[in-house]
Amino acid sequence: MKRYWLNTWQFHALLLPAALFILIFNYIPMFGVVMAFQDYQPWLGISHSEWVGLDHFRFLFSYPDSKQVIVNTLIIACLKLIAGLIVPLLFALLLNEVRMMGVKRVFQTMVYLPHFVSWVVLGGILIDILSTDGIVNRLIRVFGGQSIFFLGDGDWFRFTLIISDVWKEFGFSAIIFLAALTSISPALYEAAEIDGANKWKQVLYVTLPSILPIIIVVATLSLGRILDAGFDQILNLYNPLVYSKGDIIDTFVYRVGLTKGEFSFGTAVGLFKSVVGLIFIVASYRMAYKLANYRIF
Repeated sequence: MKRYWLNTWQFHALLLPAALFILIFNYIPMFGVVMAFQDYQPWLGISHSEWVGLDHFRFLFSYPDSKQVIVNTLIIACLKLIAGLIVPLLFALLLNEVRMMGVKRVFQTMVYLPHFVSWVVLGGILIDILSTDGIVNRLIRVFGGQSIFFLGDGDWFRFTLIISDVWKEFGFSAIIFLAALTSISPALYEAAEIDGANKWKQVLYVTLPSILPIIIVVATLSLGRILDAGFDQILNLYNPLVYSKGDIIDTFVYRVGLTKGEFSFGTAVGLFKSVVGLIFIVASYRMAYKLANYRIF
């Protein structure tokens, strides 16, 4: 063991800053969850605030807005997960058929770029172009349609969230499928072509079965993010007009816990989300192992 440490201490030293960062900013703050069981008052601190047990959790499930927030989160997150799986897969399949490498690289770069743009910037752009006097509604009126209140109507707001999130992330999400496609042996396509299979049948009977394990892994692991409906995106786009359809757990915690000073209640809601998320993560890893023999540890 001593010889091992003498030979590897440099690697552990390189790992130390990252380990300290995670400890300070991820693990130590976890002690703050005790506020969920207290009537936390900032001037009293955690050690002197009154303990109230599960009162905040009881209030969470009796508070009318809480139920709607949970429903909104599940609907928006599920739609994002479904669209976020199908669109990158289709894009990867289409891009894989492009044989001109220059064109392929241009398309890859174009669809990757939105991933690296902050939702603060994109939110401002979307608010401008989707407003009643924005370019989208002007085009709708030019073709004889009626203006659509994209960011003020609940149903249209959800649609806007899904489309804008897919547009921003599908290029980056397609990377894993493109990597899986490169591992398929060209001999399989040659054999299928000799048997008379056209491009569509090659995709159906060669490409999709070959990358099916990756598709299953991505789909099952996505279940662990079922309650992450996109805090940054919604915070920069929503307004009181769409709270009934667009308010999710994270924005609800921010709005109630921080802006209204209900720190204990906000912590309780956040803890509830974390526990449910942990359950889904464990279940998704089990499913990935059972269905695709995928495991990290």
